[in-house]
Amino acid sequence: MRKDWKYGILDDAVTKGSSNISLNKIKDDEGDFPVYGAQGFVQNVSFFQQPKEYLAIIKDGAGIGRVSKHPNNSSILATMQYIIPKDGFDINFVQYFLNSIDFEKHRNGSTIPHIYYKDYKSEPFPLLTLQEQKRIVSILDKLFADIDKAKANDEQNIKNVKELFDCVLNNILYDKKWDVKELGKVCLKVEYGSSTKSTTEGKLPVLRMGNIQKGRFDWNKLVYSDNEGDNKQYLLKHNDVLFNRTNSPELVGKTAIYKSEMPAIFAGYLIRIHRKEDLLDADYLNFYLNSKMANEYGKTVMISSVNQANINGTKLKTYPIPLPPLQTQKAIVQKLDTLSTETKRLEAIYQQKLLNLEEMRKSILFDAFNGKL
Repeated sequence: MRKDWKYGILDDAVTKGSSNISLNKIKDDEGDFPVYGAQGFVQNVSFFQQPKEYLAIIKDGAGIGRVSKHPNNSSILATMQYIIPKDGFDINFVQYFLNSIDFEKHRNGSTIPHIYYKDYKSEPFPLLTLQEQKRIVSILDKLFADIDKAKANDEQNIKNVKELFDCVLNNILYDKKWDVKELGKVCLKVEYGSSTKSTTEGKLPVLRMGNIQKGRFDWNKLVYSDNEGDNKQYLLKHNDVLFNRTNSPELVGKTAIYKSEMPAIFAGYLIRIHRKEDLLDADYLNFYLNSKMANEYGKTVMISSVNQANINGTKLKTYPIPLPPLQTQKAIVQKLDTLSTETKRLEAIYQQKLLNLEEMRKSILFDAFNGKL
């Protein structure tokens, strides 16, 4: 803390307020006054709770501690808390201060996390003149605008890297010189996995839909099987390709290839594809099933219900797969593997830059409220 600054606590600078508004209460209401929730604008209603501009903080559920600013004549849902600056305190200065708080140390609850105003209202708060508050806000606005610009550039670079790989893959698959066959014509059969309930401990891991990540398996958050029959019948073999037949509409159809990382079996929401090895390369199949071409076809054959979609084994066998000669498939895989390695390297660089920018943001806020700006 800066020695020549006077400090109080957050409660000296703001008043907290509560909302009793739920989605159910306002579902049939209409009007001109906006209601906001954790994800932003919800709907307009016929009333408002705050006549002046105010801050809101998420106090329940995902995103606790996230602060937002809202206009006069509006309201928030009950999962958020009103934070209203008192006279003499700049709303943007208070918002920056709230963004400097580590709310994780005030977190309560495990299933549904929440924070209480009583736990963070005593955070040390610099009691500065309004002129000094505005000076600091002006500096922070400029610094954070530069950070936001750099962040947007890095995010665009990540998007470009991903699009480059997808573009190369699509150009290969859409090449009209390849014969196109139904997947079932180049497979011996498709096989559903184990339906036996898994346990937290056991002899063999059971791979589930959540373990499929970017064409490979994530070996965290595993469940296990001690069922000897299942462990024999569904034991994975090197280069087995597993297709996720049931998931949310945007994730159904995601696929991964098993590279003998450790002995494992697979669960019933996954389908093992028994390919004809003299016609179809496993890695080529994995690239194809994770492509835009396969994803677009999957949308035409999936059966959807509320928040869930299904593509059964029969539908899977109808997928149209471009089929170069086996040796050409292997050459394509080698090319895509090399490109994938490079794009992942570049993506990791840009992701690290994003992390560094967030750390810089925290450091600047720390300096701002300790008198170093």
